[in-house]
Amino acid sequence: MKHVARLALTALLFASGAAYAQQGEIKVGEINSYSALPGFTEPYRKGMELALKQINDAGGIKGKKLVVITKDDGGKPGDALTAANELVSRDGVVMIAGGFLSNIGLALSDFAKQKKVLYVAAEPLTDAIVWSKGNDYTFRLRTSNYMQASMLAEEAAKLPAKKWATIAPNYEFGQSFVAAFKEILSKKRPDVEFVAEQWPPLNKIDAGPVLQAIDAAKPDAILNATFAGDLVKLVREGNTRGVFKDRAVVSYLTGEPEYLDPLKTETPEGWIVTGYPWYAISTPEHQAFLDAYQQLNKDYPRLGSVVGYATVKTIAAVLTATDDHSTDGLVKAMKNLKVDTPFGAVVYRAGDHQSTMGAYVGKTTQKDGKGIMTDIKFKKGADYLPPEAEAAKLRPAN
Repeated sequence: MKHVARLALTALLFASGAAYAQQGEIKVGEINSYSALPGFTEPYRKGMELALKQINDAGGIKGKKLVVITKDDGGKPGDALTAANELVSRDGVVMIAGGFLSNIGLALSDFAKQKKVLYVAAEPLTDAIVWSKGNDYTFRLRTSNYMQASMLAEEAAKLPAKKWATIAPNYEFGQSFVAAFKEILSKKRPDVEFVAEQWPPLNKIDAGPVLQAIDAAKPDAILNATFAGDLVKLVREGNTRGVFKDRAVVSYLTGEPEYLDPLKTETPEGWIVTGYPWYAISTPEHQAFLDAYQQLNKDYPRLGSVVGYATVKTIAAVLTATDDHSTDGLVKAMKNLKVDTPFGAVVYRAGDHQSTMGAYVGKTTQKDGKGIMTDIKFKKGADYLPPEAEAAKLRPAN
């Protein structure tokens, strides 16, 4: 009940403009898995709140207050669709945004197509959302499965490992990431083979049998795409069994503080990961974000904080770019839209509606009893995408 109350308060804070600014406001809907995945979505919410405060303190959208109405989908596609319907039909929002799990993102994307409303997919990583199931009304912010698979495969190709095993949650996100990584690594290294696959259900991993099966295949290296509680269980059991010893591990998302922090002294050494080393980024745009975030929240940001912040910045940018806030006007303005984010400027490509947001790649290690990233490189998103004309051919014909 406390969490429900906190969510209600959040919605009230975001929509507070309704109390005193019935005229001169622009309402936007946002949907996410707040109760199901608080480790990511709570920092995400704080990032949104910071961006919203900065925008409205600076005069809003051409003098109009930006109001974000939030809804919790509970990690369920059906609840996400109910929330989207309420936001569009009852609350009168001009667009929707958000989403965490890839299956929910795809459901919201289809809703956007059917209802002809703009959807900015904040977090869902599946490539289908902009390629095989892409549509005119959906644009995606985060560095995609294909992009991050390309970044990790680039590092994996440098390893002597030839025999690989994979572990990933058995739903759209895990399936599409593993497929992309296998395809890209095999092109870079035709000598590699994949000798085992494990597909545990999301949030229900039984790490012992999973790791036993992986170990039995005797791979040289392991690709992991589990996250959150599943990752903690996998690491703990793998450390106990010695499965990771003398094996290279490439692990998707593990360097994000949301997932790395809970490991503490169990953090494995030398895993190649994508993540967010907020403590080691010295760019002016990130420093400005970090200072403002810490001042407002008395806490350090997580990757979710960056995504939430950049989502609201995207919303403000598109609403500012055009005075035509009809769906057609907003969709047109989203194409080639440039948005400043803590990771630098990104562009939403007209050809496939994917943003060019980059990602950090490094290795895991421990410092002061806590997991961190080291050997860090920032990889520009545009460098890991197919050319727009080629990507456009991956999308359904309209």
